[in-house]
Amino acid sequence: MIGSRNTRLLAIAATAAATLALAGCGGGGDGTDDGTSAGEENPQIDLTLANSYTDDHAHSRCGALVIAEELNGMDIGLNVEVFTNSQLGADADRFASLIDGDLDMDMQGVSAMSASYAPIGVLGSAFAFSDADHLFRYFDGEESQPLKDAVLEEIGVRILDPYYFGYRTFSANSPIRSPEDLEGLRIRFPDTPIHLANAEALGATAVPIAFEELFIALQQGTADGQENPIPTIKSLSLDEVQSHVSLDNHLTDFQLVIINEEKWQQMSAEQQEAVTEVVHEVRAEDRQCIEDDTQAIIDEWNETGAVEVVDDVDRDAFEERAVEYFSDYYSGADLELFEAIRDTAD
Repeated sequence: MIGSRNTRLLAIAATAAATLALAGCGGGGDGTDDGTSAGEENPQIDLTLANSYTDDHAHSRCGALVIAEELNGMDIGLNVEVFTNSQLGADADRFASLIDGDLDMDMQGVSAMSASYAPIGVLGSAFAFSDADHLFRYFDGEESQPLKDAVLEEIGVRILDPYYFGYRTFSANSPIRSPEDLEGLRIRFPDTPIHLANAEALGATAVPIAFEELFIALQQGTADGQENPIPTIKSLSLDEVQSHVSLDNHLTDFQLVIINEEKWQQMSAEQQEAVTEVVHEVRAEDRQCIEDDTQAIIDEWNETGAVEVVDDVDRDAFEERAVEYFSDYYSGADLELFEAIRDTAD
């Protein structure tokens, strides 16, 4: 792993240097549109990068901490300091800090971002993305550029890359194989507009309960079930109060690695190129860690019998219901965005 990281680091540094050299050879020496002018020395830039995950979570150990390690080792004037585990505040607080320029970079979900730019909430719709490959294909393609441009223009936040978080899936004390199995069950969903819309789209009766109160709510029967990625279910010990996990995989969840635009403009072209490339290259390692962690938990449950993993779910039935719902729920530009995302699926 260390050897591959060092090789990648050298390749990224070489690419960034070549990009800067080519820019410097351009006619007239008019510099670049972003950052300092081509040919200038790299300024010393201190970057704060935050997330809401513990150090042993994939988004930290395979994501944010790796980004910092690689950028700090490139000797191009970048110093990245990572603040994990919500040290700089909850999601909404950190996002507000990033907009204000008090925080430079963050790993942020679309729910918190939608409070400042509502259309991005569409990306959190159930079955908007079919899987991680679809998610990456959309963001890597030209279809996502209008959204990125709008977020940049409206709130001064530059989207660098999406980091896969796993599928949100149901747990309860009975199997959930079809939308009909949700009837009569009170399912905890986060108390945000898009998550509550997802509940209705999937046929669930939503119970908005704070994340910190979820274990007690399930233990005491305030809610009959909930939905979260597998690693979250395990980390909260929800497998102690739920007997079934049903792999309907209704939401391809992700965080966006974002950066304050004013800070971005302080960087040289070489530094911008390095940040872009490192964040993009680390994305694959982060995804692999998420998938490995998820499979290890499922294997453990299957081996111990602590939880019955239900994999014969009629996912097509859930998807058909959700797409029909959101095709009516959205209108105008939001509907166009939802359809554009769906159109990039295989």
